[in-house]
Amino acid sequence: MKEFVISQESSEKAVLVGLVTPQQPEQKAMEYLAELAFLADTAGAETVNMFVQKLDYPNPRTFVGKGKLDEIKKYVEENEIGLVIFDDDLTSKQVQNIERELQVKILDRTSLILDIFARRAQTASAKTQVELAQYQYLLPRLTRLWTHLERQRGGIGMRGPGETQIETDRRIILNKISLLKQELIAIDKQKSVQRKNRGKLTRVALVGYTNVGKSTIMNLLSKSDVFAENKLFATLDTTVRKIAIDNLPILLTDTVGFIRKLPTHLVNSFKSTLDEVREADVLVHVVDISHPNFEEQIEVVDKTLREVCQGADKPMLMVFNKIDAFTYTPKDENDLTPRTRENVSLQELKDSWMARLNDDCVFISAKKGININELKQKIYEKARKIHTERFPYNDFLFQHYDELGETVDEPAKPKDGDAD
Repeated sequence: MKEFVISQESSEKAVLVGLVTPQQPEQKAMEYLAELAFLADTAGAETVNMFVQKLDYPNPRTFVGKGKLDEIKKYVEENEIGLVIFDDDLTSKQVQNIERELQVKILDRTSLILDIFARRAQTASAKTQVELAQYQYLLPRLTRLWTHLERQRGGIGMRGPGETQIETDRRIILNKISLLKQELIAIDKQKSVQRKNRGKLTRVALVGYTNVGKSTIMNLLSKSDVFAENKLFATLDTTVRKIAIDNLPILLTDTVGFIRKLPTHLVNSFKSTLDEVREADVLVHVVDISHPNFEEQIEVVDKTLREVCQGADKPMLMVFNKIDAFTYTPKDENDLTPRTRENVSLQELKDSWMARLNDDCVFISAKKGININELKQKIYEKARKIHTERFPYNDFLFQHYDELGETVDEPAKPKDGDAD
C-alpha cells in the first residue's frame, strides 16, 4: 500500500466510483453517488472527486473498464488519495484486482455502511447485531492471505484430508456467526419480555429513511435527549419513551432509518428494530420533503415495511418534515418547457398528498416547531381509535367534561405542554 493510506478518519481523502447502466440511468447514478458522498462524510472521509462510466454491465474483473481504472489510478497517485469507494457491492476477486492496480484501500457501499454501523453502535444489542452483519458480509469474500496452511502434506503416518487456510477461516467465521445468533436470541427474549410488560399502552413507531428527522421528532414529543445529528444512521438502537398526548398515554419508538441498496442480511440483522415495527399499532412514516428525491425514499421505506410487516395493514400517518428547508424555482410564464419537480411549490405538494392520503398526513418542521400541535392531534386520533377498540371500558388518564359536567367523547386539541 502507498504511504498516504492513513487510518485517521479526519484526514482521509476519498474518490467515489459509480456506473451508468441501462438499468441505472445517469441521473439516478448521480443521486446514488451524492448519497454515497454523504455516507463517506458520515464515516469521516472527505470526498474529493467522483468517477462515472457508462457500461452495459459491471466488469466482472475490475467493476469498471481498464481505461477508466487507469484514469482513476493516475488521479489517485497525483492527488495522494488513500481510499476509493465503489457504489455497488464488489466480489472478493474484484477487490483483489482493483487493490493490485490502485495500491490503495478499496471499499464498497455495504462495507462503508458497516463501518458507520460499527462506529455508531452503543448498546450490547446493537454491537452484537453489527458484528453479525460484518461476519455475514465477510463470509463469501474470504481470500487467501497466506499459504502456510495449504492442504497438509501426506506421507507415512501423515495422510489425512487436511484443511486449507480458507477452510479454516470459513469454519472460524461460521462458528462465530452461530455464537452471535445465540447471543441475539437471548437479547430478543429479554426485549420480548420488556415489550410484554408495557401493558395497556398503544405503541407508535417512528419509521422512515435515514436522516429525515425521526430522532428530532422523538425528542420534541417526549422531551428526551435521544442522539440526533445531521448524519446518516445517527440512530442504531431502538429507543422507547412513554408520552402522554391529552388524556392518552402512548409508547413512542424511535427506529433505525432505511436506505437504498441496503442488503437483505443487513436489514435482517437489526431484528430488534424490525420487531418494534412489527408490534407497533401505528406507524408514523417521517419524510424529508426538502430532499429532491423524497418520493423515491418513500418507495424504499414502503417496500422494506411490506417485507418487514409481511403484508400487515397497519394504520399509518405520513409526516412531511423539514418544510423550513424546502425550496423550489417558480416557473416563468413565458417558459414553454415541461414543469419539473423543482417547479412544484410546497402548497401544491400539500394539496396533492392530502388528496392522495385522505388527509392522513401532516407537514411540519421539527427543528422550528412548526405544526407540532397538528402532528400531536393526528397521532392522538389514530392512537385513540385503537385504544378505544382494544379497551372499550374507560381507560384514559382522565375524562373531558362539558359545562354541565357531562362526559364528552371529543377531546380538546393538545397543547404544547402535553408531552411528558
